[in-house]
Amino acid sequence: MKRNSLILGIAIFSLAGALAAQDPPAKKSSKKAPAHAAAGSATRGKEVFDQKCALCHFADSETKKIGPGLKGISKRGTFTVNGNKVTTESLTTWIENGDTLMPGMKEALEPAQIKDVVAYVRTL
Repeated sequence: MKRNSLILGIAIFSLAGALAAQDPPAKKSSKKAPAHAAAGSATRGKEVFDQKCALCHFADSETKKIGPGLKGISKRGTFTVNGNKVTTESLTTWIENGDTLMPGMKEALEPAQIKDVVAYVRTL
């Protein structure tokens, strides 16, 4: 009897240890959209920028590459090309649709990637 109790006790402690070592249960999802859906991630945006935008734009300089350098674009407050106000909406529109000087990236980037790039460019 004591032997069976000892084995049962060891099994219970082993099971409890295994359960405690597991990841905590996931929190229930809220009905709110994730922050990424609303604002974008500057960290992910830098990765996308480096892959897709850095070919034509400097991030750390105002010097023109193929397109204008983007350093300080938020502080400057206007696009160097046309003088229009820099806002999240205007950046998004410009990246999506482009113009005669820049190809639109709507087909090359997912909407979430565009939000991420906008979030990153706003930090420059």
